[in-house]
This record gives sequence, C-alpha cells and structure tokens, in this order.
Amino acid sequence: MTEPCTTFLPPTMTDFNHSNTNNGNECSKDSFTDISINSVTLLICLLGLMGNGTVLWFLGFRIKRNTFTVYILNLGIADFGFLLFLGVSLTMNMMNHFFCLDLEWRPFLLLFLFTYNTSLYLLTAISIERCISVFFPLWSRCRRPKPLSALVCALLWVFSSLLIGLVCHFCLLNPDKKCLVTVISMNIFNFLVFTPIMVLSNLILSIKVRCSSQRRQPRKLYAVILLTILFFLVFAVPLSIQCFMLYFNYFLFSNETCFMLASLNSSINPVIYFLIGSYKKRRFQGSVKVVLQRVFEEKADIREDGETQSANPMEMAT
Repeated sequence: MTEPCTTFLPPTMTDFNHSNTNNGNECSKDSFTDISINSVTLLICLLGLMGNGTVLWFLGFRIKRNTFTVYILNLGIADFGFLLFLGVSLTMNMMNHFFCLDLEWRPFLLLFLFTYNTSLYLLTAISIERCISVFFPLWSRCRRPKPLSALVCALLWVFSSLLIGLVCHFCLLNPDKKCLVTVISMNIFNFLVFTPIMVLSNLILSIKVRCSSQRRQPRKLYAVILLTILFFLVFAVPLSIQCFMLYFNYFLFSNETCFMLASLNSSINPVIYFLIGSYKKRRFQGSVKVVLQRVFEEKADIREDGETQSANPMEMAT
C-alpha cells in the first residue's frame, strides 16, 4: 500500500513504479484505454488553453472591467493554469512510462491542485456576489467598494496558496502522517464547505430571479453563471470526490476519467461565453469582443425580440 505522503496526489500520477531496465515496453504499465483517455485529455487541455487565452486577452486588455469581469478574469487565469499544469504533469508522467525517464512532475501537479482549488473558490465568490447584487441592488450599485472584487480574488488566491503550502510541507518536504490529515481537511473544505455554499447561492439566485417583479435582469449573465456552476459540479467535483475517497481505498471513478472531466470543465467556460453572448435574434453573430461585452455588461439584458433596453455604442460601432 502506498504511503499517505505519496498518495496525496491522484493515484494515476503516483502508481508508476516503473522498471529502469530500458527493455522495450517494460517501462509502460498503462493500458491502451488509459493511454487513449490521457491523450484525449491532453487534446482538451490544448484546446482549452486556446479558448481561455482568448478570453484572458479580451478581458484583460480589450474590454473595460467591471465588478463581474474581475472575477471572470481571475477564473480564466485559474482555468488556464489548471489546464497548463495538468497537461505538463500528464505529459511528463507519460514520458516516464514510455521512455523510462525520471522527470520530476510533482511541482506541476501541486500547481494543478492549487489552480483547481482556486477555481472552486472563485466560483463560490461569483455565486455569492450575484446573490448580493439581486437582494441588495442599491448597495451593490451605489455603496459597494469598487476594489472589493479584486480584494476578494486576492484573498482567495492567498487562501488557496496556504492550503497547497501545507500539503507541500507535510507531503513532500517533510512527509509524515500529517499528510493524510492535511489532504482530507483540504477536500473537506472543497467538497463540504465551498461546494454547498456555491450550490445554495445559485439555487437562491435562480428562485429570486424567476420570482422577481423588478425590471428585466441580465439574463445572459445569469445563464452563464448557472451553466458554469452546473458544468463544474458535473465535471470537476468528481476529481475532488476521488481524492477524498482515495484514503478509504474506495474509487467511484477511474483516475483518467476524473482528469478528463476536470479538463473539460476548465475548457468549456469560453465556449459557454461565446455561445450565450453570440446568440441574438435566434442566430449566432458578433465578434469575440462584442460577444463578451453582451455577456458581462451589468446592464439589463437583451429583450426577446433582440432590441436592447439601452444601446451600447461600442457594440453598434462594431
């Protein structure tokens, strides 16, 4: 049985006690199915890096930021880092298998877990933020401190860094029995604290928006939030469950499947933005910049017949 100090990582990355005899294919112990799934995961990571990179470019340099785009920008950074570090970890692990190398991939996997946690925390903050804007619209528009979004994002990055720092200390630098407690505590935070808050916030938000008699709400924005949370629960949460159940020797999913689903989650957000933002008058149209402006502007959303309640000069000019 593998020691806790090494199994804090997903097992597909820790169970390669490969031979160093360099005799043909003896180094590789992965099945054809595992190799195929990992190859698909690497392809998804590549496509996701392109999509998130595009979003980061426009939100970071081409579009005026507001309360919500600050969160989306940080979420895009976390997803980009997640895909990058996962792709590097998988590539190095596969090279170790096939070529009997001894590449050190664990620092990249720590960064992968770091960005995974940060994505969850940012999605929770986004859900709470939109609930506050619906229940306390006057405070949100007039009295809310402008730097609050950036401050919250910074605190969440720091919190995630502290958790991964503890994992690194107890599981890599000074491995001991505290590694097990550290990893389980991290997953309890992720799965039993942040995830329920995120789900509850979105449930309350959905009910409030549907029952609200106030002026038309930005429906595209809420659709993006709800779809992003839904895909996170379906695609990303299984990895957190797998890491937690690892210490009870009980596996709900294959490790390769968990990685593939997690990569899908981080890759699909740009697709959601583009599809929802480009849908107008029952057609998909608009440049990338205009599409992102339609989704993330804080004004009332587009009417059913395609007319806007307030014209966007920048969009009209485009």
